Amino acid sequence: MGKATTLLLLAAFLLSACSNNDGNTGSTAAGNESQPPATIQPATGQPASASAQPDSSAGASPAAQATPAVTPAAAVTATVQPTGAAASEEVPVLYHMNKNYDIIPNDAATNKKVVLLTFDDGPKDAELINPLMDTLDKHKAKAIFFVNGYRVKEHPELLELIHSRGGIIGNHSWDHIVLKDKSEVEVKKQIEDVQNIVKEVTGETPQFFRPPHGAGGDVGKKIAADNGLLYMTWSVGSLDWEMKEKDANKTDKLITNVTSQLHSGSNILMHELPWTVEALDTLLTTLEGKGYSVVDPRSIELKMR
Repeated sequence: MGKATTLLLLAAFLLSACSNNDGNTGSTAAGNESQPPATIQPATGQPASASAQPDSSAGASPAAQATPAVTPAAAVTATVQPTGAAASEEVPVLYHMNKNYDIIPNDAATNKKVVLLTFDDGPKDAELINPLMDTLDKHKAKAIFFVNGYRVKEHPELLELIHSRGGIIGNHSWDHIVLKDKSEVEVKKQIEDVQNIVKEVTGETPQFFRPPHGAGGDVGKKIAADNGLLYMTWSVGSLDWEMKEKDANKTDKLITNVTSQLHSGSNILMHELPWTVEALDTLLTTLEGKGYSVVDPRSIELKMR
């Protein structure tokens, strides 16, 4: 065989080998394109339709593309967290209120060493509401916020703040006037106008009524009952309303006022005041140290026994 023939055969062999390699590479690329685009599983928190969107991560490493933006655990948590006041949460009815406005267990086996926390005359100021709610959250405690209609009208966003943070809204009349000597028509307006505006702002109607100055009279009790409201005054007064900004040791006095009257089922009256907000954490810690827990208002029957 001549040298020229040998060179021609060698060249042909090399061309054949190159052609086979190119074909394999092309086959791999075609195979990749024919596969459906990788989908993002629902558990990652991304919508299932995301797989149909252009892949902005093209060119990224396989490891980077495989890492979900949200972990499955985080997605589940985000799904089940309640919003707002968690109105859909079901709370068993375990207590009722007696004629002294104390909280009494329905069953002897239920804890009787409880207190009810209430705050009157709001809503006033977000700078007071937020730290107050922070303290309640810290102690896993619920409270009733008895609001006045004229304040809600002026600042509906403050009522929504209380509601969104889990506060239970109560009715404290529109104008904070003494109701016992007023006509039935006027008392009806004072109570029902608050029912209406609270419903407009929060989507829920109050279930508890406290007359201003504890003076609702028979007509106040009747109108409250007509509106499905549990009428109450209080059984322990913090006397925070008698304190002034200039008074010394206000927080200590408030705590002493409460603990000196403390008993099972205490219905504690407080207000949205700076010194009350300041004292609340220590007060609740003190009550816990004495073996008391805070009753959830939603666990109280709406009918007095």
